Amino acid sequence: MKSQSEGSKHIINFDNSYARLPQQFYMNQNPVPVSNPKSIKVNHKLSEKLGVDPNWLESNDGLQVIAGNKVPYGAEPIATVYAGHQFGGWNPQLGDGRAILLGEIITPNQERFDFQLKGSGPTPYSRGGDGRAPLGPILREYIVSEAMHNLGISTTRVLTVAKTGDPVYREENIPGAILIRIAKSHIRIGTFEFFSSHQDLESLKILAEHVINRHYPQAKEQQNPILCMLQFVIQRQANLIASWQAIGFIHGVMNTDNILLSGETIDYGPCAFMDYFDPNAVYSFIDHHGRYCYGNQPSIGNWNLMQLMQALLPLIHSEREKALELAQEAIDQYPSLYEGFYQENMCAKIGLKTKKNDDKQLVAGLLNLMAEEGMDYTLTFRRLSDLVGEKRENHVGDLIDFPKSINIWIEQWQKRLAQERTAADSTQKEMYSLNPVFIPRNHLIENIIDQAVNHDNLTAFYELVDILEKPYVYDSQKKDFAIPPKPDQVVENTFCGT
Repeated sequence: MKSQSEGSKHIINFDNSYARLPQQFYMNQNPVPVSNPKSIKVNHKLSEKLGVDPNWLESNDGLQVIAGNKVPYGAEPIATVYAGHQFGGWNPQLGDGRAILLGEIITPNQERFDFQLKGSGPTPYSRGGDGRAPLGPILREYIVSEAMHNLGISTTRVLTVAKTGDPVYREENIPGAILIRIAKSHIRIGTFEFFSSHQDLESLKILAEHVINRHYPQAKEQQNPILCMLQFVIQRQANLIASWQAIGFIHGVMNTDNILLSGETIDYGPCAFMDYFDPNAVYSFIDHHGRYCYGNQPSIGNWNLMQLMQALLPLIHSEREKALELAQEAIDQYPSLYEGFYQENMCAKIGLKTKKNDDKQLVAGLLNLMAEEGMDYTLTFRRLSDLVGEKRENHVGDLIDFPKSINIWIEQWQKRLAQERTAADSTQKEMYSLNPVFIPRNHLIENIIDQAVNHDNLTAFYELVDILEKPYVYDSQKKDFAIPPKPDQVVENTFCGT
């Protein structure tokens, strides 16, 4: 089945635990070769972490692996099966329709990561699709996933990006591309839903044991390991979504097949960072009713976890009523967990470390003002950071004008800050480390895509990627990458590129 590249022998340290699971979890599938691959970007920092030589990745042999033209030594290419709730509707079988899991890589620190090709051609789960990816969404995934990593948010990452040399058809012919995605694993809520919907209890057990061994080994010590695993997943999802909310990130497609048991962000299709604050902001072209708008993300997280809970019930206890009681008790912790993470994040963004009863109202008051005045989410918090200490080198005051209506709130906030025991300069330094000045703004990404697709120019892509490596460090010479879009630059819709 496989044609392995001997030239890449021992270059990648594979150990493929998912491929050792029974056949019902996947189908063997090689990537489909492309005609004329050309490398766009190799993520040197990530490659070094993984123990993969970046020079090899930039070589012709490495490029052939990236493009799917060669299978690296030790890989066992598979397409995994899963199901999912998409925009609330049940889809009984999905699976990797344009992705191939080449295997799992063991790093020098003995960490395990999935090594997956995306845009690698049709699989048995492609459902009539071509299995390919357009250049634009591939570039967006690299930009946004690396930005999320540099912002300290749990995320899948992109190791390499390459053009395929072959066009893909999406209403018109556009350049095709491919990437290697790195994840702690690609096991989804939808993976559990698939076997639950088939009432395949044995496969559910195998999958749960695999997840526990891989992500939550401490659960094995507990009286009810499956319930403990569920509790860990709930906690990670609450923390993850709270971090999205705090940074102003809108996922755009929170289907259960896009929610990983590892707690990483995945699927950077119709995603966006907010410019002007709006709790109802939605950018996805396919989200006609705003199901996945910014303000709904916490409750959708709860809904998705309930689907996982339902799938796990037979494993939690043999008596359904008892299983439901235990699982519901775990799920009921989500709102308070989320609220705790969120309030901690938001209070830290405005310099508060100690807890006071009125802090929640203080945060809410600021957000209400931001919504009423149409204030830029990112620059508002960055400008507040400027107002705390005496240092001036990081100030962004000329990038945003505060309306007069915020003055009363600022007085209340400064009185609250005075109750903190931390020195002003220390508070400011901390706020600067939590409130970025550079984010991957939608209009910048759309310009990059236009330049790359229509003009074969990647200069803007490389420039933004470099800037986003240090999102908290302001350089006034690069202020054009920090300012919100002008009215004629506003992006209202993003697309997944499927």
